[in-house]
Amino acid sequence: MVTYPNDWDVTELGAKCDITSSKRVFEREWAKTGIPFLRTRDIACFHSGENQKDKLYISEETYLKKVATSGEPQKGDLLVTGVGTIGLPFLIDTDDRIYFKDGNILWIKRSESFDSRWLYFLFLSKEIQKQIIGNSGFTTVGTFTIKNAKKLIVPVPSVPEQNAIAETLSEFNTYIDDLSNLIEKKKNIRDGALEDLMSGRKKLNGFSGEWQKSKLDDICKVYDGTHQTPKYTMKGIRFVSVEDISNLYQSEKFISKEAYELNFKVRPEIGDILMTRIGDIGTPALVEKSEPLAFYVSLALLKNISINSKFLYYYIMASAFQHELDDRTLHHATPKKINKGEIGKCNVKYPIDPNEQEAIASILMTMDQEIKNLEAERDKMIQIREGAMDDLLTGRIRLTV
Repeated sequence: MVTYPNDWDVTELGAKCDITSSKRVFEREWAKTGIPFLRTRDIACFHSGENQKDKLYISEETYLKKVATSGEPQKGDLLVTGVGTIGLPFLIDTDDRIYFKDGNILWIKRSESFDSRWLYFLFLSKEIQKQIIGNSGFTTVGTFTIKNAKKLIVPVPSVPEQNAIAETLSEFNTYIDDLSNLIEKKKNIRDGALEDLMSGRKKLNGFSGEWQKSKLDDICKVYDGTHQTPKYTMKGIRFVSVEDISNLYQSEKFISKEAYELNFKVRPEIGDILMTRIGDIGTPALVEKSEPLAFYVSLALLKNISINSKFLYYYIMASAFQHELDDRTLHHATPKKINKGEIGKCNVKYPIDPNEQEAIASILMTMDQEIKNLEAERDKMIQIREGAMDDLLTGRIRLTV
């Protein structure tokens, strides 16, 4: 249990806040437009940075009927997920009207005892999350009830100190959000450049040569990974599958050297390309290290590439190649898959001049490196913010008020 500063009040949340929920909204009352209607999955999307899927609304008439008995959610109120992914807060920070699913989301009404932003950050803190998990019932899904919420033990510094802490943490969030938005902008620019350069719609200065179309089989060899279910070891040869494709060298699965020697006669080498072929189809990874890699049948290996391998890596991402992969994919299979023979039949269009291939790949790699640098900065700031939250929300570090 945390020892808070002596001048901070420590009490049950229910002693300081009105905690309730909304009125039941039935499925027949859902609408495609109107007042936004939030569920647990929507709040989870806000936290993960993903786009909301299947947004729901209720009509003006339904909204007015519900708030006539429940009251109207106000700016400064806090919503907290109570079923499934529990304990995720959502701060109502505008005057825009919203409503939410009863039972699944708790409603903590704004209180004079709290800066609403302070309470939002408090729900993200390790100490409050420990209480939420420890006091909630877990059957098939986790549940966090109004009763649980009322019994949370929370620190209550003076409102001016809460203001100062919330302002500091909000500045971290603003900076991280700005970085995330910049990353998305850079990715969109890179994606546009990828399509322009790989289609030949945009020519680089100094290059005017012809492009050639070939089957993938004519410019490389396509191999499957092992069909053997691996026996993992604590260390040895790194083993990669679909979920590792975004960073081959962070996989924490290993097989023995003996199993590698026995089952992998064809091995990834620098300049080869691994590509997903089962489930998630067509995501490539460039082999850039001499570290040996074992790979599962869910991946295909492209070897002996006769054109610039970095160019081919980016061409695989382009819409023309992705569409052809999709056309050749066995969508009725569970999970869906594409056979290596069909991969090899896909067309690749490329400049005959190797220098033009290299120039195109270089531009796209420079863009990707810039994105990686921004992502590293964002991840570093997230770690710094987490440390600041831990120190400020427990009073280990005090701000001058």
